[in-house]
Amino acid sequence: MASPKDRSDTDSSSPEDLSERAPRAVETRSKADAARRVRLKIRRQDAPDRPETRRFEEFEVGWQPRMMVSAALRELDLEPVTSDGRRVAPVAWEAACLEETCGACTMLINGRVAQACSALVDELSPRGKSIVLEPLRKFPLIRDLIVDRARVFEALGRVHGWVDVDLEQPPAPAPAQAPAAQRAEYALGRCTSCAACLEACPQWSEQREFVGAAALAQVRRLNLNPVGGLGRSERLERVMGPGGVADCGKAQNCVEVCPMQIPLVDGIQGVARDATKRLIFGWLLD
Repeated sequence: MASPKDRSDTDSSSPEDLSERAPRAVETRSKADAARRVRLKIRRQDAPDRPETRRFEEFEVGWQPRMMVSAALRELDLEPVTSDGRRVAPVAWEAACLEETCGACTMLINGRVAQACSALVDELSPRGKSIVLEPLRKFPLIRDLIVDRARVFEALGRVHGWVDVDLEQPPAPAPAQAPAAQRAEYALGRCTSCAACLEACPQWSEQREFVGAAALAQVRRLNLNPVGGLGRSERLERVMGPGGVADCGKAQNCVEVCPMQIPLVDGIQGVARDATKRLIFGWLLD
């Protein structure tokens, strides 16, 4: 058996050896990274009235450190060639900000609603498996990964989700607002209308009237605001009708998938409490 001194002599490396070994290790890693591929399996359809064109197509793009799904799709835009070598039409998908602000790139990623601009490739496919991309299922399809989200904005109209402004009146300072109300309103105001909450909600679909969590959170947000509160009675009357707050099944899927971590359940509960008070006391609260 070698003595500690012998082992030390055997294992020791000169500074010159170490300086040569480090660049070789970096070069080896660089070559391995350059060879890595990101596999995408994308559900496609050429037009809403052409269901016969629905199919999955598979693609590969080069891997990049901390790559998002949106970056992989942008690489695919440059060279839309399938894994088996067929050149096809570029994949249709939406994006605007690419920083989790606009909500346009919301889609199903590996079966779960998410935003492509914040979905890390390495987390979705740590072992190189295909990442499956599909359009939202509860909205009318336009093409490939693009859907018509008009109903998200129609719901805001149904609940009077805005502040009325009288342009004939001179401008005046807004009433003071308590810090706690400011914090609650700010938390509810981060919504990007991405529709993730609606896609995950078992109570929301094209066949049902339910306005959904995003619209109800907007009602709560505006009702907390001193200026927005001027329309409080009208909003509560609207959400007390068909498709309103009573249609929420309290599954809480919405808060689980919200990319902005909005306290949607708290907002809905606040609207439900206010609606119950109005139902009991009615005009006394006006």
